[in-house]
Amino acid sequence: MYNIAIYLYLTGVAISSLFDKKVKKMWQGERQAVDTLRREVDPTAKYIWFHAASLGEFEQGRPIIERIKAKHPEYKILLTFFSPSGYEVRKDYKQADIVCYLPLDTIRNARRFLRAVRPVMAFFIKYEFWYNYLHILKHRGVPVYSVSSIFRPKQVFFKWYGKSYAKVLRCITEYFVQNDESRRLLHSIGIDNATVIGDTRFDRVLAIKEQSKALPLIEAFKGMGRNGGGKSCNIFIAGSSWPPDEDIFIKFFNDHEDWKLIIAPHVISEEHLADIQSKLGTKALRYTQATEETAAKARCMIIDCFGLLSTIYRYGEIAYVGGGFGVGIHNVPEAAVWGVPVIFGPNNKRFQEAQDLLACGGSFEISSYDDFDALATRLMQDADYRHKCGEASAEYVRGRAGATERIMESVNL
Repeated sequence: MYNIAIYLYLTGVAISSLFDKKVKKMWQGERQAVDTLRREVDPTAKYIWFHAASLGEFEQGRPIIERIKAKHPEYKILLTFFSPSGYEVRKDYKQADIVCYLPLDTIRNARRFLRAVRPVMAFFIKYEFWYNYLHILKHRGVPVYSVSSIFRPKQVFFKWYGKSYAKVLRCITEYFVQNDESRRLLHSIGIDNATVIGDTRFDRVLAIKEQSKALPLIEAFKGMGRNGGGKSCNIFIAGSSWPPDEDIFIKFFNDHEDWKLIIAPHVISEEHLADIQSKLGTKALRYTQATEETAAKARCMIIDCFGLLSTIYRYGEIAYVGGGFGVGIHNVPEAAVWGVPVIFGPNNKRFQEAQDLLACGGSFEISSYDDFDALATRLMQDADYRHKCGEASAEYVRGRAGATERIMESVNL
């Protein structure tokens, strides 16, 4: 049944690739992956394989990759992605020796892929449980680790009709799960090789904070540069936003001109950027077109390039993380580490860090424009309350560090 579903999905992807540029990139990348491996794999080297569905999962695996490269240079790293939003951003990631797409999980694809590169170890990040790849790895005796994984009762593994597919979970050598509930759920179906270590993403965002460098254009925008007149402005930063998010906070900031606004959309396309600008009541400045002089005079800046958001959050007083009105919220710790209150939409229940931050008062959920209006107004007007919430965010992130080290202590390298 699983393989039938995969072939049906494969047919759907092939058809969709004719009409969708993003799907076309994925389709072409998957078809070229085995040729890439045959061309680039060093047959004398020992490869450790990391697989991440997309960019967010990559950030969870990244601390382990970089720890292995620093302490065990005798290994090479193969990094694969399923989504173009991960591959296109990180295809030139220097810590990986080979970066490519992962072909869809048919038996033929899995066999060809694993013949081309014979990993000595594999790390699958968070939700990745590909039946054929994992069974072949188990058959070959290759250790496989599930990193920052999280399980919920509604997942197919824990339903009566999911018993057959749940067999894939027995292919994992060790689970490094985020919480006790995940460990208990695995135990309920007879899987006891799980250790609660938390989320490696916290180690990553703390490292980003420690290594961050100044961004002169953003400093000029905030009023910290030589063109700012010495008066620093308050900034609201919206990261990884989608149109439903933008409909809410742009409407608010069109009526509140005492704060500045930075928007870093999740999808950077000319169509989306033009849509954002059309919603703004004032002309926005694009980051790639800015100078320090124009940035200092602008009220709204749109980040029209990748790789800056994690550092840009340092300049904000309040952050908004997008995706909560659609696909699910994006990287909340990336903002919280800077000690700012974080706002997001209602689709956040699957994210442990969001639930924890809501509980400790560092984050807030909104479901409508009225919710946002009331919350943003309070945070903007009450600096003491804003600082208290921000410190709760920062303290939460600091207290969750160390998952990477615990994993490295458990992995046999």
